[in-house]
Formats: sequence, C-alpha cells, structure tokens
Amino acid sequence: MAKRILIDPVTRIEGHAKISIFLDDEGHVSDAEFHVVEFRGFEKFCEGRPYNEMPGITPRICGICPVSHLLASAKAGDAIMAVSIPPAADKLRRLMNLGQFIQSHALSFFHLSAPDFLLGWDTPQPQRNVFGLIGQNKELARAGIRLRQFGQEIIELLGGQKIHPAWAVPGGVRSPLDPEDRERILRWLPEAYATVQTAFDLFQATLQTHSREVQVFGNFPSLFMGLVDPDGTWEHHGGKLRFVDSSGSIIADQLDPQNYAEFIGESVQNTSYLKSPYYLPLDLPEGMYRVGPLARLNVAEQMGTPKADAELARFKKLGRGAVTSSFLYHYARLIEILAALERVERYMDDRDIFSEDLRADAGINSFHGVGVSEAPRGTLFHDYTVDRNGLLRKVNMIVATGQNNLAMNQTVAQIARHYIRRQQNDIPEPLLNRIEHGIRCYDPCLSCSTHAVGQMPLRVQLIGPDGTVIREAARG
Repeated sequence: MAKRILIDPVTRIEGHAKISIFLDDEGHVSDAEFHVVEFRGFEKFCEGRPYNEMPGITPRICGICPVSHLLASAKAGDAIMAVSIPPAADKLRRLMNLGQFIQSHALSFFHLSAPDFLLGWDTPQPQRNVFGLIGQNKELARAGIRLRQFGQEIIELLGGQKIHPAWAVPGGVRSPLDPEDRERILRWLPEAYATVQTAFDLFQATLQTHSREVQVFGNFPSLFMGLVDPDGTWEHHGGKLRFVDSSGSIIADQLDPQNYAEFIGESVQNTSYLKSPYYLPLDLPEGMYRVGPLARLNVAEQMGTPKADAELARFKKLGRGAVTSSFLYHYARLIEILAALERVERYMDDRDIFSEDLRADAGINSFHGVGVSEAPRGTLFHDYTVDRNGLLRKVNMIVATGQNNLAMNQTVAQIARHYIRRQQNDIPEPLLNRIEHGIRCYDPCLSCSTHAVGQMPLRVQLIGPDGTVIREAARG
C-alpha cells in the first residue's frame, strides 16, 4: 500500500514549511516535496504603490534578509530611472551587502545547522540547538553570536538600524559611513577573522567524520547559477549571470539580468506557494538549477581576495568539475564570510565611503526595471513594471528559496531513500533530523518568522492512499 510520510512543520528554518515523503506500494521512497504553507502576497499588494516606496516596503518581506530586498528593490528603481548611480553609492551598497552576508551566514552556520553536525544526530531534540551548543562549547557559540553581531553592526552603522534600514533608494543611498564608525569596524575585524578560522577548522574535521552525509545530502547533478564579473570573479551585487553544469562547464555566460525572462522560466505546483524557476532553454527536469553559496562558488573562478581564493582552491578539489553535494553549502558559506571580511577591510581604505556624492536624480525613463543582487541564500530578482506616473502595475520577485525548490525536493528524496528502510515500522528522531537537515543545507528563508532555537513541535504522519492515517508520531 502506498504511503506518505509528513514532516510538519520543518524546524530551525526561517518560516513555516512541511515535507512530504511518498512511499510506493513496496515501501520504497518514490518522491518527496517541500511545501511552503505561508501566503504573503507582497507581489500583489505592492501594485498601485509608487516605485520609489518599494525599498521601504519590500525589506518587510523578511527580518533575516531585509538588506537583500532593500538593495534589489533600489536597483530596480535605478533601472526605471535609467541612471548609473555614483561610485560612492555603489561601494556603500556593496559594503552593506557584505555585512548582510556576514550576519546571515553566521546565523545559518552557528545557530541553525552546526547543532546537527557538531552535537550529533542522536542528540535529543530539546538539546540540539544553539543552547545545546552553548552548553557544550560556550566559547564557540559566543564567537558565532559575535560574528553575526559584527555583520549587523555594519548594517546599522550605514543604515541606522540592524533590521529594515530605510537607506538605499532609487538612484543611490541616503548617507555615507561616518569616519568614527570606520574605526569601530577595523577594531572588530581581527576577532571576526579568528572566528571564521575556528569555524573552518571545525568543518574540516566534520568532513572527516561525515563522509556519508557529503555523499547523500543532496549530492546529484544540476545546473548552478550566480553573478560573476566578466573575468569570472565572485560577485555579490553586480556583474552578469552565469550558468554552469555539474561538470563545471559554462553553458551560458554574461547574461543580462534585465532579460532574465528569456532564460528563466517559473513553474508552479498546486501543493506549495513557492514557485520553482528553471533554466528555460533546457526545460524541466534538465533545467533544474541551484543558487546560493554552493552555486556562487561553482560559477566563480576566483573570489578576488587572497585568503578566500586559497579556500576556494581547496573547496573546488571536493568535486569532479562542480562541487555537487549540498552538505557543502556550509563550507561555501564560511568561504563567503571570509571573502566578505576581506572586502570589508579593503573598503575601509577607500575614501569614497565617506563621500557626500551619493544620489543620481532622474524621473521615469523606463516603464520596466529589474533589480538583481546576490542575497546570502542566492540570486534575488525584483521585477517592476510602472505607468507614466511611476505607479506599479506589475511586480514579480524571484527569491533564492524558490530557485532551490526543485533541488530541495530531490535532496529530501535522496536522503530518505538512503535512510528509510523497507517495511520500517517507525521513523526514529535521528533519521527525521537528517531529512530536515537536507533542507537546512539550503538555509531556506520563507518569511519574517524565525525558529532559530528549534523548539517547534514536529508531527509525522504515514498516510495511506485513501487518506487514512496509518501511523503518527509527534515531538515537542
């Protein structure tokens, strides 16, 4: 009899979601689905608003990555005005985005994911969280919290507040960095570097003890997409789009994000509010692609900073062509934090960050504009269509979690096939946590809600084809 295993809700991710695992008549895993069960409606209720209000509205989409929406929205406004923003404004936007990378990746690594592979899959669920990490290694947990705080500090020093800063605007930014704040950043950098090195050492040890996870946690061929400079250097707030395949071969390069609809399609499932983009020329399933840290490091030829370049070389040796294991998203995040720290340090010697030449002024010069920036979780698109008065007529947003949706489904199915045995009478907690961790590798961000502690209840049901609950287990 065919069955369905339901994990609802998935814990220690940003937002609310559930996982369905489908078993065939013989008890083998046949498929899996990641369901987003929240409906936010931002695209629809932004219609009718002036385009220049969007950088103040769209950061409210998320309390973890408001900077990502702020910057993508401002870039869409730049395109509608058809302006090139002043160099100082571009550098300051980049500096804030680097702060966003640091704080978000630190949250993902130390708070959401590390409790699994540092405390162990068999650790009881109430202790397998950041508080359990504090109990076992107080200094590591404190360092992780401080590293995230450093990223938030950069955001606050530029934008006036850590969350939802109203700072970037169409045409530029509102204010430069204060010279005194430069000194605060410089004083904090040595501690941040030390924390990242500690994390690298820990994860290298984890790779030795978790070789099975590297092999089965989302390790499959796919495309990868991200922004790069013309010479292939890692980008996070400019450049053009590049696609590579699992062999590492470039299949499309220097694609203009303004024309994304020519090469990215969007499929819709009736079981989720999350759209599933794909590479249009190959259609589905061949057009499935991944975004985010793993993808950005696969499409980049160099990071552009010496310490991160050395780590990138070590990272690329883990793959035959592209690095395809989603468990290595964690390693990629650490490399991006290191690159962000090096670039932050470099900007501290750039006098443009104190400039008052911060905005380009213009009216409506285009009825359509696309803003694209790399969010910590992956490439973010804001697509606005306006009328001659600058009022929005259509809004489309493509977020990283949506672009990873098909890959997350495949990841869950791969893990479940490896661990769920035929005729298994129960689904033990460590197995469920491994399945959930397959989702955590991608660090999905679904709303402003966060569950960093992981205390939410988990309900698992095996459901027969007639809808009857065959077996049910709950925790929390």
